[in-house]
Amino acid sequence: MNSPVADFGNAENSLRLALLESQLAALFEVSSVLSRSLNLRQTLREVLGVLHDQGRLSHGLVCLLDEERGELLISAIHGKDAEPFEKVSYQPGEGVIGRILSTNAPWILPRVADEPNFLDRLNLYDRELPFIGVPIRCGEEGAIGVFAAQPPAGEGLLADRSRFLEMVANLIGQAVRLARSVEAEQQALREERDKLRREVKGSHGFDSIIGRANAMRLVFDQVRQVAKWNTTVLIRGESGTGKELIANAIHYNSPRARAAFIKLNCAALPDNLLESELFGHEKGAFTGAVSLRKGRFEQADGGTLFLDEIGEITPAFQAKLLRVLQEGEFERVGGGRTLKVDVRVIAATNRDLEAGVRAGEFREDLYYRLNVMPIRMPALRERIEDVPDLARFLVDKVARLQGRELEITDSALRILMRHDWPGNVRELENCMERAAVMSEQGIIDRDVINLTGIDASAAGADYSPSTTSAAAPASPIDLNDPDLDERERVIAALEEAGWVQAKAARLLNMTPRQIAYRIQTLNIRMRQF
Repeated sequence: MNSPVADFGNAENSLRLALLESQLAALFEVSSVLSRSLNLRQTLREVLGVLHDQGRLSHGLVCLLDEERGELLISAIHGKDAEPFEKVSYQPGEGVIGRILSTNAPWILPRVADEPNFLDRLNLYDRELPFIGVPIRCGEEGAIGVFAAQPPAGEGLLADRSRFLEMVANLIGQAVRLARSVEAEQQALREERDKLRREVKGSHGFDSIIGRANAMRLVFDQVRQVAKWNTTVLIRGESGTGKELIANAIHYNSPRARAAFIKLNCAALPDNLLESELFGHEKGAFTGAVSLRKGRFEQADGGTLFLDEIGEITPAFQAKLLRVLQEGEFERVGGGRTLKVDVRVIAATNRDLEAGVRAGEFREDLYYRLNVMPIRMPALRERIEDVPDLARFLVDKVARLQGRELEITDSALRILMRHDWPGNVRELENCMERAAVMSEQGIIDRDVINLTGIDASAAGADYSPSTTSAAAPASPIDLNDPDLDERERVIAALEEAGWVQAKAARLLNMTPRQIAYRIQTLNIRMRQF
């Protein structure tokens, strides 16, 4: 016959075994829940639900430390939404929950009512039941929160319950660390994205486009208006006038700025490749099509597609382009499924499309579809007053690339303003790069400009005493400016005097002999007319 002590021991062992089995099942389910989602609040509520249903742990609570405030805040409560309790907080060391955090150790209460330090600020707990609270740890950082629950009364296995809660708290700590790591990475990505967006918008905004001439002011006014809408834009102008800059400005100042801006040079590809580039292709559509490929229209869905050199596409391809412009529909090469996209089209050309329409080389219906909002970019020779600002900007750009200080003088700028610039801004940029290469001291003056091939003779008849003043900057140089270099002062006086030494001498209050000596000692090359 078994003794009462033995019977009690057997009963306790049976109870402990049953508890262990239920805890193992609950632990497996908890680990499954924690691996499903990175939504920490929702996941924690599900964990507390599993512990209530399978682990017989009621009134589950998770508090996490807010590092900025230094307080424990409610993150999850079983059976309730945590939001109404978000204002409830515990200071480290305050009450039972605060003490668990500060001591980084579990706390077991056989009966809540017997503990005077217990603060039931949530009005949640049964004061006749036990209470177990354990710290939530994250690696070696110490406690980052508190996990608490109430086991059933009269069970007598509180130490076993506490060890189980600690195992669950460790899993919660890993989930919190992962969630915070992902959130930190996402926040860093969002900040980097917003920073890049600001930089891109700044670099492609109106302020980044240089132009004070009336012709450019008209362009800016047109861009500001058309950027607000989804209107198709046709940018026209000679090569090198900055048509792509205007396309960028339209997109990045439009409601589509957060979406993609996709570019394609239509002159660079034959029809078969152009169709694949624009519309994409299905796997196996042709030799080499080893996988499905989205075209530029799909890539630009919700954003803007910039079609440069639109006047170069063949009449055969013009019909295919017309359909997608009219209907927003197309099929991939080798595919039969019709795709629909929402794309704003900005096209650019340096060709005379009207002449192409008259000659039958460009479809009239496509021309009118593209020419909804035309913007004409003026040639550089039509905005000569912008040359100084453009030249300084380009010199600064070259200086950054070469990693040194560069400076362009006023005499150099005056020569640049007399040139016709058939290659527009692109020609000016090449000229500034050549000048920088030829300038050993970092000073780009008129002699350095002459070495680039841009000199007085290049302007032909325009470079004459009668036209010098017309081509000069609107604001003449102050010959009495104390900061003006002596060589620049003499050159400015000579240019203002049409390279007549006697007139230049009077402007400088010198004698002809004195200015001749200055010309010789300053190594100024005279112009003959």
